[in-house]
Amino acid sequence: MVKLILTSIAFFASSAILLADTAMNTTKPAGAPAACAADGAKSACGLPSNVVIDMSKASVKHTDAEWQSLLTPLQYEVTRLQGTEPSFRNTYWDNHEDGVYFSACSDTPLFDSRDKFDSGTGWPSFTKPIEPLFVAVQTDSSFGMVRSEVHCTTDGAHLGHVFDDGPAPTGLRYCINSASLRFMPRKQYDAWVAAHSAPAVSK
Repeated sequence: MVKLILTSIAFFASSAILLADTAMNTTKPAGAPAACAADGAKSACGLPSNVVIDMSKASVKHTDAEWQSLLTPLQYEVTRLQGTEPSFRNTYWDNHEDGVYFSACSDTPLFDSRDKFDSGTGWPSFTKPIEPLFVAVQTDSSFGMVRSEVHCTTDGAHLGHVFDDGPAPTGLRYCINSASLRFMPRKQYDAWVAAHSAPAVSK
């Protein structure tokens, strides 16, 4: 009886390790689902980051106390502490409205809804940023994985991660936290662009 119990325990322990290894794997085999789809919070997207973001070139800077006063608790946890919001329980994962997603920490347009797709992960996913110079990529080796962390270069806000299992034409999937974003409808964005465009030089 004791031998049977020990054998069962060993089997379940081995199964748990196998499932954990599968969830942590960020490389997508042929026909496999996106890396973030595996087991929610244990997936590559569901874990927080631990990188040192270079703020020396950021144009928007605040003290930690100022960030806490400017952001909601969740926005602060995600953007300044590199946390991660729950999948399928965030603002923009299922948003289909036409428009542009700005950084929650500055007036910086980051992603266009025309590049957004349903990755099945429960987080907003994009094939590319509006302007690559606004989104920096940094190697994140935390939690025994090698991931590519992405953040806003203007304000240093942690956004999420980018994976190479996205659709054409880029083959990339920017898995982004809703808490890092602020959505602006297309008509409002067009007006914002017009207001921020340089005036024409008269001849």
